[in-house]
Amino acid sequence: MKASDRLDPDLLSQGCQVSEVGHKVLVFESTSSTNDIAAEYSRNPLNHGLVVFAEQQQHGRGRSGHTWIGRHGQSLLCSIVLIHTQLKAECLSLSSAVAVAEAIGPMARIKWPNDILIGPQKVCGILLESRQWPTHQAFILGVGINCHQRREDFPDALEASATSLDMVLKTQTDRTRLARRVFSSLDLWLAHAMHDPDTVVSAWERSSMLLGQRLGITYKNRSYHGHCIGVDPQQGLILQLDQGVVRMFDAAHSSITKPQTYP
Repeated sequence: MKASDRLDPDLLSQGCQVSEVGHKVLVFESTSSTNDIAAEYSRNPLNHGLVVFAEQQQHGRGRSGHTWIGRHGQSLLCSIVLIHTQLKAECLSLSSAVAVAEAIGPMARIKWPNDILIGPQKVCGILLESRQWPTHQAFILGVGINCHQRREDFPDALEASATSLDMVLKTQTDRTRLARRVFSSLDLWLAHAMHDPDTVVSAWERSSMLLGQRLGITYKNRSYHGHCIGVDPQQGLILQLDQGVVRMFDAAHSSITKPQTYP
């Protein structure tokens, strides 16, 4: 990692015109998990919008118990504390995916509920967790974007399914600029989610790689198959099942099981 690419809290927040996300930034060289640190800060409601970064995570995690793998300085790893929000988890997850995909660039596509892909390969994972404190509820939004990895940096099991921005763009990603774009985009799309959720749905549909696809979903240990026909900001993914019934699946209890043919 070049010295110029090191994450600096002053530079990360410099020039960011945001109302919520990124007004306060912390950077750690190494942590167990940025989500764990952010969760502790979420005890104080004044920490709404705080962002915790780490150059490396020892026990970074993704959805369904998966781990986040990466060497020091290779990824953009951060967790955002969200407290003063009336958004439900489903809408928060949806708008966050739209925001991060926008920050990454026009080639990014959303694989519901929490992955950002370029082509068939994953470049980013998003993990939304919640904490209930005596005085308030807090959401912790974890984001991990592959930036500087090379093909040989990925374990064999991920070599075909993962990529990085450097590999795609053929140049070194400026992680500080990328982080600022994430701040600005989240700020915008969280506001849209609060006041105009239909705008979020339309943006998701434009970026989704599942819309119109036939897929399988496991929901509470049962399997379903059908075509994705949309998303509801409060209730989740909408499938027209093979039997003709339309059903919604929330992200908390669902996982996609059938591979798709990606555009």
